[in-house]
Amino acid sequence: MRSKIVVTSLETTAFSVHLPAALVYIPSFSLPFPFKRGFCEGLTKTGNNRKARQFNSMRKLWNSIILLARRRSSSIFSKSYGSGALVNQCTKTHALLSRPNKFVTTPFRNMETLVQKPSPISSRRRKMMEKSQLEEAFESAETSEEMLKAFKDMEGVFDERELGLASLKIGLKLDHEGEDPGKALSFASRALNALEKDSSNNDNPSLPVAMTLQLLGSVNYSLKRFSDSLGYLNRANRVLTRLQDEGVSVDDVLPVLHAVQLELANVKNAMGRREEALENLRRCLEIKEMTFEEDSGELGKANRDLAEAYVAVLNFKEALPYCLKALDIHVKQLGQNSVEVAHDRKLLGIVYSGLEEHEKALEQNMLAQRILKNWKLNADLLRAEIDAANMMIALGRYDEAVGTLKNVVQQTEKDSETRALVLISMAKALCNQEKFADCKRCLEISLGILDQRERISPVEVAEAYSEISMQYETMNDFEIAISLLKRTLALLEKQPQEQHSEGSVSARIGWLLLLTGKVQQAIPYLESAAERLKDSFGPKHFGVGYIYNNLGAAYLELDRPQSAAQMFAVAKDIMDVSLGPHHADTIEACQNLSKAYGEMGSYVLAIEFQQQVIDAWESHGASAEDELREAHRLFEQLKIKARGASANGAPMKALPLSHMPAASGSSQLPLRKS
Repeated sequence: MRSKIVVTSLETTAFSVHLPAALVYIPSFSLPFPFKRGFCEGLTKTGNNRKARQFNSMRKLWNSIILLARRRSSSIFSKSYGSGALVNQCTKTHALLSRPNKFVTTPFRNMETLVQKPSPISSRRRKMMEKSQLEEAFESAETSEEMLKAFKDMEGVFDERELGLASLKIGLKLDHEGEDPGKALSFASRALNALEKDSSNNDNPSLPVAMTLQLLGSVNYSLKRFSDSLGYLNRANRVLTRLQDEGVSVDDVLPVLHAVQLELANVKNAMGRREEALENLRRCLEIKEMTFEEDSGELGKANRDLAEAYVAVLNFKEALPYCLKALDIHVKQLGQNSVEVAHDRKLLGIVYSGLEEHEKALEQNMLAQRILKNWKLNADLLRAEIDAANMMIALGRYDEAVGTLKNVVQQTEKDSETRALVLISMAKALCNQEKFADCKRCLEISLGILDQRERISPVEVAEAYSEISMQYETMNDFEIAISLLKRTLALLEKQPQEQHSEGSVSARIGWLLLLTGKVQQAIPYLESAAERLKDSFGPKHFGVGYIYNNLGAAYLELDRPQSAAQMFAVAKDIMDVSLGPHHADTIEACQNLSKAYGEMGSYVLAIEFQQQVIDAWESHGASAEDELREAHRLFEQLKIKARGASANGAPMKALPLSHMPAASGSSQLPLRKS
């Protein structure tokens, strides 16, 4: 059985704005040049051996980089290595032998009767001593200012290739501090130039090169240069793959590979490519499963992170097993009353809500609240209580929800975002009770709070505006709803990592414009939504089906039935995959497609799709009797029109489905049907 690496901590957060690059512990024998045991043993025999000195200084510098990476990272792998200990022992012995012998060079302690002058130090020897002193000064530096000063002194003595690891160490330190990403980028680039030259001379890929590429990816992410970041991280991934293929120890490669995969997920999320990011997060989990003992706490966190990523793309079905696995692990490891279990239960409540299992959701939320109350985590407890109120609203328990929210609002500060969220939830409950005047008062107060916080928390405020717009939409105040969504869009357009949300808001604006008869204005918003979301959630996400369905309705309204048929066909294709052919929305897309072909006079295709509608509604049984009756009525109507067209000698046009454009986008928020 393969022994496991003992890991102290390896946390990830799937959808944070930025995580520090997760460079990790590398064994001390993983040096950027090929040293072997025999050479190490030889170091103890020849004190003035130049290669021995180079080995000793590079080893110390490399080890210090690793220690810095451990402090810098939330991902730390540790393990004892016998050969690493051997190298340490050899180099310590070498250091003792290479130290000047003060006993020999002190005249009055010499056993000879004649006083001897010390032999002059050669320039070569003096330069080596100077290098050694500069290295010691650099290694002893603790702050970035001390490191930069020592590095400046080193520049006059060392050549650029020798400064590669020192540049990497400073880059790691600066990136960890996060105050000057531009300077961190400069040192990371310098390190890459030096280390790649050294690697090319050895004709081997280098682990330090992979670490430097990962650092460059992290720094460019901090600078919001997402394309550059992605390029460096993909290069790092290729180097690590080659190292694995060439037989480098898995224990050496996996920690850095995990860091690269995690950073790739962050960058792709920031670029709106969330489906691709999920692949990288799944790879992160696989690496942890290869690294940690079964049911370790780290695997619990990794499973929860992946569940959160699926929730972010509204894929609650896929999120559920990972969330349950995280909960199971944390209960076994930490007990029922741990904070980690509380977080798992809160997330599980959200997943069940997404699956419309609201009773289960509320049960998990209440269990989480008990734990949070025991730990006196008041901020988390308030959020959990707001979530619980929203679950009660979904269950139709409006009075209970309002009572909960009245209690929560007393615990919030007057102008806080939390109070605004409480008022929005209260407005939702009041709206469902048709207490529209009270609902609007709550919304107006929350808008007053949020307006002051646009610059402080633009993304959170944008989400709140979007939620408020839904309440006005429910009350048929469409102009106010559209106005709020446009404010939301203006905030999101300044946040490059919110491309998916921007697309979803554009889709909602398009729908509302379509609903209010502003068809020409609606089309650009709907088309923009499809374009912005094509890379975010994949071409078969159910939300994009709603966008194309709405586009089809818009084109049909403008007497462009051929364009409408194309959009409806794409919508049906997406919904067949994401929702299934018997889902009510898929059936409606099919019905719309039949109607579009009927408008074109393509009755053969119209009748064919109308028959599919009938078959689909029949599978619903007695619950869909009205829908089935209407489908039969439209079917008979199409047959009459087809016979009339045939009797008049008019050609029956058909639009081949094989010419339909492929779906190219998706939506985070499910849009309403046309």
